[in-house]
Amino acid sequence: MIMRERMPFLLVICGAVLWGTTGTAQTFAPETAHPVAVGTIRLAVGGTTLLLLLLLFDWKASSLRGFSWKQALPAVISMACYQPLFFSAVTMTGVAVGTVTAIGSAPILAGILEVVFYRKKQTVRWGIATLLAVAGCIMLFVNSGTVTVRPLGVLFALGAGLSFAVYSLTSKQLMENRSALSVTALVFTGSALLLAPLLFWYDTSWLGQWQGIAVSLHLGVAATSAAYLLFSLGLRRVHSSTAVTLSLTEPLTAAVLGVFLVGETLTAFSWFGMLVLLSGMVVLTSGKKQPENREGNAKTFVKTSE
Repeated sequence: MIMRERMPFLLVICGAVLWGTTGTAQTFAPETAHPVAVGTIRLAVGGTTLLLLLLLFDWKASSLRGFSWKQALPAVISMACYQPLFFSAVTMTGVAVGTVTAIGSAPILAGILEVVFYRKKQTVRWGIATLLAVAGCIMLFVNSGTVTVRPLGVLFALGAGLSFAVYSLTSKQLMENRSALSVTALVFTGSALLLAPLLFWYDTSWLGQWQGIAVSLHLGVAATSAAYLLFSLGLRRVHSSTAVTLSLTEPLTAAVLGVFLVGETLTAFSWFGMLVLLSGMVVLTSGKKQPENREGNAKTFVKTSE
């Protein structure tokens, strides 16, 4: 019974762990691969994979009948905006400041949006957990060394955090009437189409190399389609703000992979930050089960839209 109650949390965390492999995977990409182009290819491969899964497992749900594009548009646009905003922020203001601002602001912004637009009161447990998780994220990334803070870069990072928060909130609303797979597939396909013109702007010759193909497949299939599908399945049963806070497992995973696979080193302060971040996850997932939405007991993978 306890395991069943914790399953939505575990699904979100598993999705975030897969997101955490993105940075490590990109280190194996060809040097000519521009981060924005990589992000665009990631969405293209991920959207195509999700669409194929939808046609294979739930082809009836691929029908656009009853699908509100007006309601889905914020999710499509926000996911399309996240990639260039995040990579631009990291380029302009550095990995540490860009990552902390984007990922750290997302759960706070999601909580504010829930209160403002959905009148949902946030719990003290969520507040404490989010505070610990964001503080741990800051400690994890802000190491000794020169930190350059550029206002425009910080603004882009906040835009990335807001994009992820909006995606989480609107996706949850869409999944009240449709399956997680159909919503994720249609949203990501739309986002990929919006970013497709960027492929004519950036060099994509690196896709002809085996490293480029391998990295693109991993980012698209594992770190996008599988990751966001797991996140969406968990999102159906927990509040959006809670899911976004749990997604801070992503930088934790990235840091661990950086140490053991890329050979990076972390200070004692960063290791302590990991413990603080983990403590936030424990606080958030150890409470009582959150109220389910009205579709909480429905099938979440192959549910056909009504």
